[in-house]
Amino acid sequence: MAKNMFDNMVKAVVDVEKQIMTVDAPMHADEEAELMENGSKQENLWGINIYPDKYGEDFIEFDSMINIKPSQGNRIRSIGDTRGRETIVRIVNHLVEK
Repeated sequence: MAKNMFDNMVKAVVDVEKQIMTVDAPMHADEEAELMENGSKQENLWGINIYPDKYGEDFIEFDSMINIKPSQGNRIRSIGDTRGRETIVRIVNHLVEK
């Protein structure tokens, strides 16, 4: 997937409530829309980038415009909440075969 889109990265959006994610679209907003069409709530959706050739903390990057959610206290493109990041890491590690 990474080679087809961005050479070394795969965009993904994780639904932390349903513990699912969608991957491999040009923009996080496309993936967000797909999940919302299938019943996900926007407040549960977080954009990440996955780097398949990297390991540990470098495997997931928490950077997406969809993460800017002032109403939830997140005013940055990253995910400010440590627990939120840890939840996403657990979900991704469960869903991605390394």
